[in-house]
Amino acid sequence: MTGALTRGRRRLTTRVVQGGWRWIQRAGAVTAEHPGRLRFGRIGPGTRLAFPQGTVFGEPWIELGNHCVIGEQVTLTAGMMPGLDLGPDPILKVGDGVVLGRGSHVIADTTVSIGPETYCGPYVYITTTNHSYDDPHAPVGKQWPRMSPVTIGAGCWLGTGAVILPGARLGRNVVVAAGAVVRGEVPDHAVVAGAPAKVVRSWHPERGWQPPLRTPAPVPIPEGITPQQLLALAELDQDS
Repeated sequence: MTGALTRGRRRLTTRVVQGGWRWIQRAGAVTAEHPGRLRFGRIGPGTRLAFPQGTVFGEPWIELGNHCVIGEQVTLTAGMMPGLDLGPDPILKVGDGVVLGRGSHVIADTTVSIGPETYCGPYVYITTTNHSYDDPHAPVGKQWPRMSPVTIGAGCWLGTGAVILPGARLGRNVVVAAGAVVRGEVPDHAVVAGAPAKVVRSWHPERGWQPPLRTPAPVPIPEGITPQQLLALAELDQDS
């Protein structure tokens, strides 16, 4: 009896804690209608910053487009430190439909532009600033950093743990492999991988993808199909 009572209490406690955490997540999320303490230069309709948020400062110089998904613990900063006057123009601009995965960082000491419909996996790091080490006698962390703007084109995909360094300019529909370290210019419709990242695949209007893709393109789900029909199709595949 005592064991059953203990298990019952534990199940009840678990449900209460999990339910309470879900309520906290909903209440702590940042949206245009419920910005909390954050006063972004713009936050579009349908955009949501999940709770808990990461470090956020310089938000008057941060513009978030419509229907963006900002995961938990994502850092968004404009300027080198809080409380600076950065002038009349935005520093960090995030386009419509952008996804920033959990734990990602966007450090915009100078301008960063992320094009619409760009998806970032977890723990992506985008920065405009690098430490300098010109003086061999001074600690690296105390030397004035170098800064250069970053531009990421529309429709890109940045894999988990990718690092985008100062001065990077990514074209449209660029794929950055997980863990890649990107600097310099990347053309449209390219796949880059490695550290430093190099182009490993690109698309040509006449020849298509070079080198050719190893797997066929996925077949999209037809419009109007119901979840029940999808389950029935999956069962047919298993039976066959």
